[in-house]
Amino acid sequence: MSAPTTDADPIEAHVADLSAALHGPVRVKSRMVTDLRDGLIDAARDLSCGREPDHHAARQAVHEFGTVAEIAPSFQRELTIAQARHTARAVMLIVPFLFLCWYLAETWDGSTGHQLPDLVRLLVAHLGGIAASAAFLAAAALAATGALARWLPTPHQLPLLVAWTGTTAAVALAISALTLTLASILATNWPLSTVAGVVTIAFHTRIAASARACRECARVTLAGP
Repeated sequence: MSAPTTDADPIEAHVADLSAALHGPVRVKSRMVTDLRDGLIDAARDLSCGREPDHHAARQAVHEFGTVAEIAPSFQRELTIAQARHTARAVMLIVPFLFLCWYLAETWDGSTGHQLPDLVRLLVAHLGGIAASAAFLAAAALAATGALARWLPTPHQLPLLVAWTGTTAAVALAISALTLTLASILATNWPLSTVAGVVTIAFHTRIAASARACRECARVTLAGP
């Protein structure tokens, strides 16, 4: 049977409550929680005049630092920015692979004297435009949350924009995988197209998961306390 809440370590209880209220990248969140715990322990030790902090000193340190409702928004904002950067970085790194896949498919098939169907080529052109736009927005988001953040405030809606940019890129990758599969059936380079399609689906899954996490973080941040 667990101990009553009043007998629990106030610092550990406070850290656990804050951790449960936050959403974001696991590593960043873990580092933030660890730093908070260390800071509270140091504060409690100071209140105990350098001795090992007792229950009263721990409770006082937690009280002075602030309640979960008071401090969670600032922590969540930082986590949301970190998740937005993670999603934007994934889009920036993965989208160029889509262009490489289509280039290889077109080059390989052209070298054998065959051409991809006009409908497939038209779809590729549209997907390329969508993917290029997503990559451009991702690059802008990385800049806005990186170097530019030193001089300009980060727009509150930016993480949500990054989330939907990631979702758009994920949809483009999913359609591309289906199109590559169709191309592998109609063309002579089916081994290359099939492999590219499988890898594209894997990248789609990664970006889609990151974009979904980014939407969740943005929703929590915009909802406020």
